[in-house]
Amino acid sequence: MTIFIYAVLIFLVIRFSVTVFNFLSNPKLPRVVKHYHDKVSILIPARNEAENIRELLVSIKDQDYTNYEVIVLDDNSSDNTFTIVEDFCLTNPQFKVVKGKELPPDWLGKNYACHQLSELASGKYFLFIDADESIKRGLINSLIARMEVGNLALLSVFTNQTMKSIGERLTVPLMHFILLNLLPLRLVKLSKNPAFAAASGQCMFFNANLYQENQWHEKVKRQVVEDVEIMKLVKQEKLNAEALLANGLIYCRMYKNLGESLNGFGKNLLAGFGNNIIILLFYQLLVTIGPVILILNFNIALLVLPLTLIVLSRIMISFLSGQNVLINLILHPFQMLFFLIISIISITKHIFKTGTWKGRTIRTI
Repeated sequence: MTIFIYAVLIFLVIRFSVTVFNFLSNPKLPRVVKHYHDKVSILIPARNEAENIRELLVSIKDQDYTNYEVIVLDDNSSDNTFTIVEDFCLTNPQFKVVKGKELPPDWLGKNYACHQLSELASGKYFLFIDADESIKRGLINSLIARMEVGNLALLSVFTNQTMKSIGERLTVPLMHFILLNLLPLRLVKLSKNPAFAAASGQCMFFNANLYQENQWHEKVKRQVVEDVEIMKLVKQEKLNAEALLANGLIYCRMYKNLGESLNGFGKNLLAGFGNNIIILLFYQLLVTIGPVILILNFNIALLVLPLTLIVLSRIMISFLSGQNVLINLILHPFQMLFFLIISIISITKHIFKTGTWKGRTIRTI
């Protein structure tokens, strides 16, 4: 037991050090005042997004960049997604909507949708975003400026998360917590090692020429966590890439309740750990179960350090991700419980091949 307790403490100190590095290095997308004029293709895969997509389209229309095209691919929706977008396009000529082709058996849905969109796009840059997002003035100019400064092939942005229900607040903050507690985000760009790879499929900004040369989505056509896998491939090609926090320039409401959150995170959490059940369980042992054992073996000397590090970590991560500090501190124990529940769901889906998303079975390799 003593060895395990020390292992938990050491891992906690390491994670805290990573959080401090992220907090001090402040890996946010810098806002710029310069205006660019290169054509940007905004590419939106959409499947059953009737409730969300108009808000995104309006936000694109209202932002401050002018030389852009918007292509929405309706991925065989069973609702009226296509009609909503088609009506919007009638009065907004920079927008168009197309119907996606039937999904081939060796592709996952979103990857194939993005691949089809890339074949239709004509911009110097490709911006892939999800239909449940909204963008703010300054986003596209800031993306281009960062691409030019870093000579990047890919810039991925972790969006600010909109949370309205208690179910969302119990689960969605886990995404930034795991990311900023485990990976020094600046190393995605500074290190050439593909092991330091992170990306968010909610906002992927590509140099179009390099994308077309490499056909990134085709290369990861069966990967659930396609964003991270693309980042790894970009780095393997010795191209420059970066992952940053959104800095209030793009928002996403991923899920609307606890059920959606559990299903959504459950479909890809294990994939984020390389589909390695042992690694995920070991991580849970150190991060979720370990602190509980420390509390049960009540010892003031042992509790002061971990509680201090956990509280400080949550404060720093909440500030970085633009989330409510007090709510995350209060809900932290419950978020860790749901992290464990999501892990169990994800492992179960993987073992019994029951993963589904938007009515499709997820066929992983």
